[in-house]
Amino acid sequence: MARGTLRIFLGAAAGAGTTYSMLREAHSLLAAGRDVAVGIAEDHGRQETMTCLGGLDVVGPRLFEDAHGAQVPELDVEAVLARQPDVAVVDEYAHVNAPGSRNEHRWQDIEELLAAGTDVLTTLTVQHIASLKDVVAAVTGEPGDETVADAVVRRADHIELVDIAPELLRQRVADGKVYPKDRIEAALANGFRLGNLIALREIALIWLADRVDEGLASYRESQGITATWPARDRVVVGLSGGPEGEMLIRRASRILSRVNGGDLLAVHVRRAEERAATSGQLLDAQRHLATDLGGTCHTVSGEDTAESLLQYARSVNATQIVIGASPGRLWERVLGIGVGSKVVRGSGDIDVHIVSHPQGGGGLPKPAPGGLGRARTIIGFVLAVLLPVLLTAALAVSPDLNLATHALVHLTGVMAVAFIGGLWPAVLAAVLGSLLLNYFQTDPVGTLNISDPQNVFALLVFLGAAVAVSLVVGLSARRAREALRARAEATTLADLAHDALLADDTVAAFMDKLRETFQVRSAGLFTVSERAGSAWELQACAGDAPPPSPDAVSLTDSVELADARTALVLSGRALTAGDRLLLAAHGAHLLLLRQRHALQRTLQSTTKMAEGNNVRTAILGAVGHDLRTPLAGIKLAVTALRRQGRRLPEEVQAEMLGTIESYTERLDALISNLLDMSRISSGSAAPLTAPVTWRDAIEDALRGLPADRIRIDLAPGMPAVDADQGMLERVIANIVENALKYAPDSDVIIVGVSAGTRGADDGGTRFGELHIVDHGQGVPAAAVDGMFQPFQRLDDAPVGLGMGLGLAVAKGFTEAMGGQLLAEPTPGGGLTMIIRLPLPSGPAVSALRPTAGTSTS
Repeated sequence: MARGTLRIFLGAAAGAGTTYSMLREAHSLLAAGRDVAVGIAEDHGRQETMTCLGGLDVVGPRLFEDAHGAQVPELDVEAVLARQPDVAVVDEYAHVNAPGSRNEHRWQDIEELLAAGTDVLTTLTVQHIASLKDVVAAVTGEPGDETVADAVVRRADHIELVDIAPELLRQRVADGKVYPKDRIEAALANGFRLGNLIALREIALIWLADRVDEGLASYRESQGITATWPARDRVVVGLSGGPEGEMLIRRASRILSRVNGGDLLAVHVRRAEERAATSGQLLDAQRHLATDLGGTCHTVSGEDTAESLLQYARSVNATQIVIGASPGRLWERVLGIGVGSKVVRGSGDIDVHIVSHPQGGGGLPKPAPGGLGRARTIIGFVLAVLLPVLLTAALAVSPDLNLATHALVHLTGVMAVAFIGGLWPAVLAAVLGSLLLNYFQTDPVGTLNISDPQNVFALLVFLGAAVAVSLVVGLSARRAREALRARAEATTLADLAHDALLADDTVAAFMDKLRETFQVRSAGLFTVSERAGSAWELQACAGDAPPPSPDAVSLTDSVELADARTALVLSGRALTAGDRLLLAAHGAHLLLLRQRHALQRTLQSTTKMAEGNNVRTAILGAVGHDLRTPLAGIKLAVTALRRQGRRLPEEVQAEMLGTIESYTERLDALISNLLDMSRISSGSAAPLTAPVTWRDAIEDALRGLPADRIRIDLAPGMPAVDADQGMLERVIANIVENALKYAPDSDVIIVGVSAGTRGADDGGTRFGELHIVDHGQGVPAAAVDGMFQPFQRLDDAPVGLGMGLGLAVAKGFTEAMGGQLLAEPTPGGGLTMIIRLPLPSGPAVSALRPTAGTSTS
């Protein structure tokens, strides 16, 4: 009997619609004439799923008693096998069966159905795949319980992703389509946070993409295709600054788009002999393009373009290099000394793509026409030997030509050698030409003796003219090289100034750019430290460890004193004179960068002082305005009681005493907020942090608040946070009071969230969260930042609602404890305040009291 086929509907999270999609497919198969039976399908109380179950034949299920004594439905394998349908619908592939079931796992039940020739439709979420369990737990903070091995999942004939946008899934939860009403807020604050859903969706897509790659590899193997596709690449694009650069970047991007991730690095090698056209608007546009395509841009210095590019590629562990093809010169192609040829020869195990392009003359930078490279010098010496001999042989055809004609022809040959090879090849050609003229054209012919003094003078004039021409050509070439080097240095300095104006680099980022620009092993910044007895002290470095001080350098190290107390040390290669000029410019830029940072710190300090003065001014204004009403009310009530206390009815006396108590409490709250705001603005709010459980802080913070409007829903086993308990109580109390004031028709729900982890950019800090949710009018996105400013009231609320210090104090205290106070819209309307605090660095402290079923009113 042929084995049945297994089709898995994969989802990123619960509620994504896997069961619904599976049932819809069952209806489609039933309409196509297949015999379909439902072994088990969990509707979880969702109306859409229950409706979709209608019209399908349900076989079983059987009831078993779980470990807690509750009756749970399980797949009745015997009944389905006896029914012998064409297609069986079995929900939750990773489910662990109740004790007493036929098999321990549901996937084992499904294996029996497949072996009997029945096709099976089932569902699975990524959190139940064994290899992804720890990854999903790191995202959601909730360890999974039921898992199925990857090898088992891979045996499926078809895996279909049921995808849904995270925002839409959150809206489904908020609308009550996934969980009942009493679980909505907890779900939105825990597993269904937007960031969690985005991460789970990415995990599902990547996992499924890997399965697609495996299927493709299996197909290539079955078809005998030997070429392999790498799973990840790092592609380096060599930019010359010519118009072909854009095409090369796009080609590299297309290369990366065909693999599972990768890095694109656009590199420009700046040489001393670089044409002006290789920098400017074209390079800037290409750098912007590379950044837009998700890549990074880099500039390195080097005399040999090919070697510099290869060194950079090896330093970043590149797998591929993309360069433009250049027609070049015929002799470069014949001898294989062009830039492209050098890159190919030296690439080793790095793949090289040489891309042809219609721009022509592009490719990587070549020496400018004025510079005489080693190859031209060698060719000049070869011509210096061959050309005089060839000219002499050619002139021998016409014996009637006089000495002057022969001398002029040889002088022309010397000039040609000088233009190609420079000074010394031309001198060699002049000396050899004069000897040939003496031997073949002056009497006595066939010897080096000269009988006529005029011939001696003619040969000396010829030799002098030839050497003079050689000197002029050599000097011109040297000046051209110096001019091009100066232009390249000026371009580098211009880029440095451009970065100084537009970028806000840190010293560490500057040191990394410095190491990259000069292609050295390490770069270190040293300053004279008074603490170390006026000795050099390392302040920042990039790359490998630099020398211990500028005084202990080797021959391959370079030291640049930016000033008497600041030094730059580069290790790994000796710098040329031109490189040292550039290093001096970088040193000056570094001084300006450090001065700018010092000015920024001063500005921040001054700004903070100004803000503190503004707060103190506002506090003084509040003392004269917002405190007047409660003081006046207290004074009026006390005066009436003193003067007419015995004559007033008891109910009037009780009302006045209540007024005094109410105004006193209001006055106490106002003064507390004023004092707290003053502490925060002066920077004296120093917390005494210790492990604090959310439950302890919440219970103390809510004393005196209306319990009938507050609901608490804490996740089981929530770890304690590192906080000052008094400050945390004030934070919670202020936020809840604010929610009660501005959402009078809504209950306030306090939801605890399991521990999470911030991303790599935040250092991987573990934190705990508390969400305070209301369903009031909410706050516009544009007004969220202003909401945390002191003396701000929503929509110009009346003075009776307070001075607008509650959220400002809450934010200040939260940040003083090393946490964050955030605000986001509540799905369905309202505002959710998020208190995020770090967990203790030691072992986690869990809630001290039982938290199962912690919903209270």
